[in-house]
Amino acid sequence: MFALKRLVGGIAIAIMAFSAGSAQAAWREASSDHFVIYADQSEAAITRFADRLERYHSALEFFTTTPLPKPSPSNRVTVYVLSDEREVQAIYGTKSSIVRGFYRPRAGGSIAVAADNENLRRGGDISPSLWYLLHEYAHHFTLSTTAFPWPRWMSEGAAEFFSAALFERDGGVWVGRPSGRRKNELFFAESVPIEELLDSSLYDQGRGKNRAYDEFYGKSWLLYHYLMFGEARSGQLSTYTSRIAAGKPALEAAREAFGDLDELNRDLSSYKKRLKMRAAYLAPERLSPGPIAVRELRPGEAAMMPVQIRSEAGVDEKTALEVLADARSVAQSYPDDPAVLAALAEAEYDAGYDAAAITAADKAIALDPSRVNAYVQKGYALFRQAAEADDRDAAYRAARQPFLDLNRIENDHPLPLIYYYRSFLGAGKAPPQVAKDGLARASQLAPFDRGLHFELAQLYLRDGELKLASYQLRPVAFAPHGGRLSRTARAMLAAIEDGRLKGGSFNMAQFASTSDTEEGDDNGEDGVDEERKD
Repeated sequence: MFALKRLVGGIAIAIMAFSAGSAQAAWREASSDHFVIYADQSEAAITRFADRLERYHSALEFFTTTPLPKPSPSNRVTVYVLSDEREVQAIYGTKSSIVRGFYRPRAGGSIAVAADNENLRRGGDISPSLWYLLHEYAHHFTLSTTAFPWPRWMSEGAAEFFSAALFERDGGVWVGRPSGRRKNELFFAESVPIEELLDSSLYDQGRGKNRAYDEFYGKSWLLYHYLMFGEARSGQLSTYTSRIAAGKPALEAAREAFGDLDELNRDLSSYKKRLKMRAAYLAPERLSPGPIAVRELRPGEAAMMPVQIRSEAGVDEKTALEVLADARSVAQSYPDDPAVLAALAEAEYDAGYDAAAITAADKAIALDPSRVNAYVQKGYALFRQAAEADDRDAAYRAARQPFLDLNRIENDHPLPLIYYYRSFLGAGKAPPQVAKDGLARASQLAPFDRGLHFELAQLYLRDGELKLASYQLRPVAFAPHGGRLSRTARAMLAAIEDGRLKGGSFNMAQFASTSDTEEGDDNGEDGVDEERKD
């Protein structure tokens, strides 16, 4: 199967908890340069939320001095805002009250699901759901700025640093505020030795023995905050990242940049006891959030929203049929709404009904030739049919057509580039250079998609380009949330480094026991930090 979506177990609860009453809700869409937000809220509330997210993105650009090109429309992050945290947990497939949202990065379809968008609470803190969303978007932003894989402590420390934001009424944003969510962890959780913090392989060994709840996230934030604002160590973080980028081992790079690590640890212990810590205030004139367009969804779109969210979050074999039943019911009431028909096509495809998916997609395209998801779902269904066709060459040529049509509508949509490349592999042919270049371009457009990096690494391995393969494997191997795909990438990197993997006719099967190579096969790949999943 060529679908890029994640399969999620335990989603059946969501069907009961989420569908009731939603058809009559006043769902709205807020569209901005970097986000598409769907929420059952007033125009003022959803506009305020979109503005905060855009200002946050602008603050990240200003603070990191890394402006990003405006993404293509389909490569923005889609945020679904639900009214209750229990709905989020049901969609995710857990009863754990500590999961308040999740994030899934993928080319042409990154989504985040959050419970509420309330910004200010008592004491001036942000809501847990918004904090989570800002944390994960910080990961999304840093992954979009560089293919250089930050060490785990640095990746999580930076996400904690930026997510403790505060949005002022004048339009300014505070960045780098003390992380109140990690205070108890820093003082009462089990200590993490400085060497384990800086070297994730040592940390994994230590945690695997007898440590469950520890200060890793809190101490990562503390170290990042200290290096950003501590005058005594000005410039050391830049030195450290340059050493890591040059390939220095973790502890060697740390000692060259920070000096004696025991002294660094003592300094951190003193730093966390400070009564006051610095933060950076970015005045409104330093930020440049783009325009926000808000519209109320049509009745059919609103009725189909529960189906759309569950489909985008991911379904398994059982729940796909349940979602499809709801989708067909809505489509009977709104047979001429292209958004409804595109969502129906997705539900039909997820449930395995390719012909019905193609029919629904064609109807959606006839009504609205710009309906992006209709082209995507038709392409998915044709690709799956092509895999079983007698004339696979002709079938894959036909299967790539919806993606070629989509490419003409949205030139920088990554999926047409991905599936053009895959159409040659499916037909048993060597992809031409233009297809290979397209896959590389897709990875540039969606650098946050680990599965895409992994696929491109396999291309380079087949071509004997070991350095390029290693470059693509590193963001996967050292991704902040780990997972089986990360373990596979680490195993492949080790095999390249010690000469066991030479490229050319390499056999991917030797790594099959480490991971299923389809993106999304491991909950560890979600944007839900480990300590909030237990």
